[in-house]
Amino acid sequence: MRRAPALSFLLVTVFLDMLGLGLIVPIMPALLTTVTEDAAAAVRWSGLLGSVYGLLQFVVSPLLGRLSDRYGRRPVLLVSLSCLGVDWLAHAASPTPWTLLLFHALAGACAGTYTVVNAYLADVTAPEARARAYGLVGAAFGLGFVAGPTIGGLLGGVDVRLLFLAAAALSFANVGYGWFVLPESRPGDRTTPLTLRTTNPVSAIAVVLRRPVLGRLAYARLCADVARMTHQSTWTFFLTHQFAWGTAQIGAVLAAGALAGAVFQARAVGPVVRRLGDKPAAVLGSLLAVAALAGTAVVTVPWMLYLLQAVGVLASVGGAAAQSWISRAVRADEQGTVQGALTGIGAAAETVVPVAASVAFGWSLAYASPGLVFAGAAVFAAGSTLLLATTPDRQRP
Repeated sequence: MRRAPALSFLLVTVFLDMLGLGLIVPIMPALLTTVTEDAAAAVRWSGLLGSVYGLLQFVVSPLLGRLSDRYGRRPVLLVSLSCLGVDWLAHAASPTPWTLLLFHALAGACAGTYTVVNAYLADVTAPEARARAYGLVGAAFGLGFVAGPTIGGLLGGVDVRLLFLAAAALSFANVGYGWFVLPESRPGDRTTPLTLRTTNPVSAIAVVLRRPVLGRLAYARLCADVARMTHQSTWTFFLTHQFAWGTAQIGAVLAAGALAGAVFQARAVGPVVRRLGDKPAAVLGSLLAVAALAGTAVVTVPWMLYLLQAVGVLASVGGAAAQSWISRAVRADEQGTVQGALTGIGAAAETVVPVAASVAFGWSLAYASPGLVFAGAAVFAAGSTLLLATTPDRQRP
């Protein structure tokens, strides 16, 4: 893998993106209660903010990917990070829930950096090294998930708006870091058309889904995203209901799982995928996800839960392997466009799945079957496994 300074910048970018978003999670209820002066209204606004964030990410991600193919990865990354910093500052000064909604939507629009990071890694890494690179990105994501809410809880106790200032400072610091250390991975191609057809999310996603190999991989990724987001949206509620765990115990288990996942992705994913290959590793990881979700659906004692969480950590090899496989199925001049479409698919799922999963979990509680929602997630994971296993492993799109 070449361009070590660039890789370090990309990892810091992913870490800080997740850290910045995680910082505000603990204080959002208090902030919304302050600006709405009504606890019930604060809950409704919280759900709306989350959905709008995902919706704008869905709309803008294909555009960012296309821009990175046309003008290069470096300017798109730096401009997006700069806009995100400005947006966090605006969050700190928002006096009403409507302004918070506006700026949180803009934050979603600026949060497509993950698209460009994936395209950049495909530019600068050899095919056999990409799974390791994407594993490192997953590790940075996991560490940000641990650090963000932890730091946010501490700073939020001082001032609920201080978190936004901290997130802005981190974004601007990363822009300065990238300005000096980030080289361009691939010169932009000004002949790449930039039209409504190529940049709107519906058309961009449709083009990807129509391609034989890439389309199947995209559907597999969508199924995996639905399963993962269902788990994420309901897991803490499940632990509270099934085992009567408190917030401290749930937080400790979440942090331990995220740290274990980060270590595994950073140290083991690359060697595993190199030995097995992208397709076998992706299928194996997906099978492990099915096992973890199906087991959670019937778990009755905590020690089984810890075992299933370990299986879930091992399943993370599938995501890096599938991402590496996708990058090999795409031409160099369209990495950004395709990654943007895939991010858009994930963002669409992120907009819909949490709400649907929460409703399904509430329904399952009414029938004293809290594990049903995880059984449903396992079905989606199994669908992803089937698609991966039956997709030919070709080098060309």
